[in-house]
Amino acid sequence: MIRVENVSKWYGLVVGVNRISLTIEPGVTGLLGVNGAGKSTLLNLMAGLLRPSSGSVDLDGKPLFANPEALKCLGYCPSPDHFYEDVSGLEFVAYLGRLSGLTPAKARERARAACDEVALGEEASKRVRSMSKGMRQKVKMAQALVHDPPVLLLDEPLNGMDPPSRAQAIAAIRRWGEQGKCVLVSSHMLHEVEAMTSRILLLHHGKLLASGEVPQVRQAIASRPMHVFVRCADARALASDLIGWPCVQSVSFGSEGKTLTAEVTDMGDFRLRLGDIMAERELGLEILNPLDDNLSAVFSYLVA
Repeated sequence: MIRVENVSKWYGLVVGVNRISLTIEPGVTGLLGVNGAGKSTLLNLMAGLLRPSSGSVDLDGKPLFANPEALKCLGYCPSPDHFYEDVSGLEFVAYLGRLSGLTPAKARERARAACDEVALGEEASKRVRSMSKGMRQKVKMAQALVHDPPVLLLDEPLNGMDPPSRAQAIAAIRRWGEQGKCVLVSSHMLHEVEAMTSRILLLHHGKLLASGEVPQVRQAIASRPMHVFVRCADARALASDLIGWPCVQSVSFGSEGKTLTAEVTDMGDFRLRLGDIMAERELGLEILNPLDDNLSAVFSYLVA
């Protein structure tokens, strides 16, 4: 478990992150924010590469900065590339395994397993210099994994990957979380994070806007009405009821007359009332779909 307590990091007059407190537990957590939100600064603090200007970052109660015993438990995939270009990907991963304390034989064994785990396969034998951006990303993920750490910090790991490689990497990240590893993965692509986990941290201008499961975060901003799409046999008859409900702010019709969209302030009350109507009358309900109960809508609300 990584615990961040009231952490700030300043670069002169520039604030990288500002008074952040959070806890990262086993499983996959998505760290979301636009470019410049402070994601890399926060990850570098959690990886022990930066000293906090104030506050503390601990792993199971042990400070991370300049603490080799705690740092052994971390695997870090940074956003920028830093390679020895003239060695193969496999040799690079094995070398970093040696730096993590593995014996030469164990480092070679673990390097091969780590490269296979990220679906690098035979491409691992290529020199890093000749690798594509996506393959280099896989090498960075493999070196984070080579010493089998319980904590993985992955900074924009899917950048530059083609769609099949992205799908393989997402599956691997989910698998590591299911195995009990503590995985924190940053991204500015909301759909990528949604494919990995529903547990999120939202950063904006160096501040933590929200944390938790997406439905919990959405519920916490319940002052924003939710848009609900309904398709039924008689949308106009249903609308005549909806406009009298206190939980409905507005109703608009689709072009074909069989669909409507309602602005709902209390989703629980809305579902109960709708259930009562459906039990009393045959309105032919086909679809009931909350349009903005998703990560993209939550993020848009919070940064607005």
